Amino acid sequence: MRTKFISTLTELAERDDRIFLLVGDLGYSVVEIFQKKFPDRFFNVGVAEQNMMGVAAGLALSGKIVFTYSFANFTTFRCLEQIRNDICYHNLNVKIIGIGSGFTYGPSGMSHHGTEDLAIMSVLPNMTIISPCDPVEMDLAIKACVKWDGPCYIRVRKAGEPTLHKNSPDFRIGKGIIVQDGEDITLIATGWILNNVIKAARLLEAHNIQSRIISMHTIKPLDEALILDSAQKTRGVMTIEDQNIAGLGSAVGRVLISSRKCAVPFTAIGLTDQYSYDVGSEEYHLIKSKLTPESICTAAINTLNTQ
Repeated sequence: MRTKFISTLTELAERDDRIFLLVGDLGYSVVEIFQKKFPDRFFNVGVAEQNMMGVAAGLALSGKIVFTYSFANFTTFRCLEQIRNDICYHNLNVKIIGIGSGFTYGPSGMSHHGTEDLAIMSVLPNMTIISPCDPVEMDLAIKACVKWDGPCYIRVRKAGEPTLHKNSPDFRIGKGIIVQDGEDITLIATGWILNNVIKAARLLEAHNIQSRIISMHTIKPLDEALILDSAQKTRGVMTIEDQNIAGLGSAVGRVLISSRKCAVPFTAIGLTDQYSYDVGSEEYHLIKSKLTPESICTAAINTLNTQ
């Protein structure tokens, strides 16, 4: 998805000279295409993410559309104050790209896990949060963000994600996408983990359980209407995310709680209130966190059995 990000951004920058790209001394072999074409609109600020946000804010105040690029943990946790005070408070056109979401960099340990970013960014006023599931959504998300007025956080895994959308979907910020319809349970996922959810739905079919699958690419603003519609049309709702359930899970849970018409079983699948002290591959962490297709399938069956 990061390759699609840079190719789409370069394409847009050819038509809009307001687009700038700032990186935190990384992205090598990815960002060079933009750097070579637009050397005056590309800045490597070094390992100084907090300063990067300040520079981005200054450029945005002068009318630019600024994209910043760094690891998800560094571009959110490390410079939260600058994002809050410099960018969100002034509602600036800064689009923050967080690479390496979830356990992408699992072998690097907890310091490199992007497992709380959605939850943390969600509480910032004026911040729009997007988590595309595949290169198709990534392309559409970048195009939408350029037109969107205000700060955006775009959460990305890294590379090698399969294309999940056979056709270009109707992508709109704040509107989820129904990938597959079904009458038994609604599976709401955000980001690349949708791939595991689709596989889990195939496993559920062996149990005669038909799943409605939703790509909730926008966490904020959230598509509350689609959530409530799904709760009325299926017998249970689940959220799946490769980060703390205080992100998508809490957001969907609040919508369901606020509605007296949608009393259905609800389960949030993701990380709970604890750190991972283990060092291991992304696959290892997904197994441990019960985010494999098999674990998602089991959780869905258990959700329906609570009725």
